[in-house]
Amino acid sequence: MSDPKQILSPNDVRDADLTGWKQVDQALEATFDTGDFATGLKLVNLLGESAESANHHPDVTLTYPAVAVTLTSHDVGGVTSRDIDLARVITEHAESLGVSA
Repeated sequence: MSDPKQILSPNDVRDADLTGWKQVDQALEATFDTGDFATGLKLVNLLGESAESANHHPDVTLTYPAVAVTLTSHDVGGVTSRDIDLARVITEHAESLGVSA
């Protein structure tokens, strides 16, 4: 999984063992139950900073009481190692706030 522009197979995604994430078509999806809007906003801010640093931007929906995240590499039309890496970072941010997917 070293080429950041190579589309990963469903087996590659499964082998990445991402907690709370599932592959849907050509994307990874997770919903984080934040319990309240303020915690959801904190999570969105954290993942936004990480997305900017990685120059890889997810689709994010903030609602009361959850944050839904969709990751895909639009430039190649599928899930790549960039998505796996950012999914792990987002999960870490959620865990730091006591939130699970």
